[in-house]
Amino acid sequence: MTSGMTVRVAMWSGPRNISTAMMRSFGARPDTVVVDEPLYAHYLAETGLDHPGRTEILDSQPRRWQDAVAGLLAPVDAAVFYQKHMTHHLLTRIGRDWLGQVSNAFLIRDPAYVVASYAKVRGEPTLEDLGYPQQVEIFRSYGGPVVDAADVLRDPAGTLSALCAALGLDWDPAMLSWPAGRRDTDGVWAPHWYAAVERSTCFAPYDPKPADVPAHLRDLVERARPLYDELATAALRAGRTG
Repeated sequence: MTSGMTVRVAMWSGPRNISTAMMRSFGARPDTVVVDEPLYAHYLAETGLDHPGRTEILDSQPRRWQDAVAGLLAPVDAAVFYQKHMTHHLLTRIGRDWLGQVSNAFLIRDPAYVVASYAKVRGEPTLEDLGYPQQVEIFRSYGGPVVDAADVLRDPAGTLSALCAALGLDWDPAMLSWPAGRRDTDGVWAPHWYAAVERSTCFAPYDPKPADVPAHLRDLVERARPLYDELATAALRAGRTG
C-alpha cells in the first residue's frame, strides 16, 4: 500500500448478501474507517419508497447525491476508507465520474439465493432491485476485484487475503473476527436489519443447501444469471489476485 495515501474501497453489493458482515470485517482493521450505505437517503428521497426507518434515514444522511459523494472523496484520517454500497442505490441520475476516484470492488451472490432470501422479506423484487445491472455497469466501466459471498464463507482467510492483495492492501488476520454488538458507524436502519450481524463475531459457516426460489420468481433468477455469471468469471479465489 502506498504510504500516506488513503485507499477508498467502494464495495458494491446487492441486497440479501453478506455486505454488513464484510463491513464488520474491514472495520476490524485498525487502519480502516467505514461508512454504511452513504447513498441510502438520496435513494429514498428520489424514489419515495417507504422503507423501515425512512424518516430517520433521510435525517441522518445527505439527500443530494453530490453531497454524499463529496463526503466519500473528502480527506479521512485512515489508510483505508471502506464504503459499503448497495448497488441499487446508484440511481441512473447519479453522476459516475467519481467512480474513477475510488477503488471499486464487487461482492456478488448467486441470484437464486438472493431472490429466495429477498422474497421472504420484500415480496416482488425487480432486476434493478437486485443490483446486478448496476454492478455490471460499474465493472465494465471501471473494473475492480470481485469476490463471491460463497467463497468468502467457504474460505474467509484465503478469499479476503486475495481481495486485499487486489486492492493493494496488506492482509490483516483481524478481518476474520470482530466483537459482537452495534457500531456507531452502523446506519440508523440497523435496528430493523442488523440483529443477526450484531450477534455475530465472525463470518457464518457456508451453507450448501439449494435455494428455495418461489416458482413465480424463477424467471427473475434466469434474467439475473448472465449478469452474475459475467462477474463470477472474474471472481477472486484463494491464492489468486486477478
